[in-house]
Amino acid sequence: MKKRIYTDTSVIGGCLDVEFEKGSNKIFAEFIAGRSILLISKLVTTELENAPQSVNNILKQVPKRYVEELVFSDEADNLANSYVIEKVIPQHSIVDARHIATATINRANVLVSWNFKHIVNLDRINGYNAVNLKLGYPMIEIRTPTEVLNYGI
Repeated sequence: MKKRIYTDTSVIGGCLDVEFEKGSNKIFAEFIAGRSILLISKLVTTELENAPQSVNNILKQVPKRYVEELVFSDEADNLANSYVIEKVIPQHSIVDARHIATATINRANVLVSWNFKHIVNLDRINGYNAVNLKLGYPMIEIRTPTEVLNYGI
């Protein structure tokens, strides 16, 4: 079964960033080859509206059959607001909470990001999962792209 990987904007932009290009490009190679399914939401596409065309072109390389576009729902919005209410993440970072909530609601196998302040952060991950469990949602795996790559195993 293919992994369904919610990918935030930092990973897409990371394909063109010296610090993150290796991991980002490797995970996009997985998507392009169809070894994993790329999950993106309207949140991601909205964030990319003002990005350079070179960043937007990265998404276009992935065949549509390996992309699942997710809706940001009222249910996900409520869950994101719960993360803020429970002080897992500050209100000014609600968009990051919305990514996590969307991935959780849609049962992504993992969310990948390079955002170490608000997303790939052990204390916050524990907080997101505590809220998820409290409200009856599954725990969500949150990792960097390099942590989910298969490396031919």
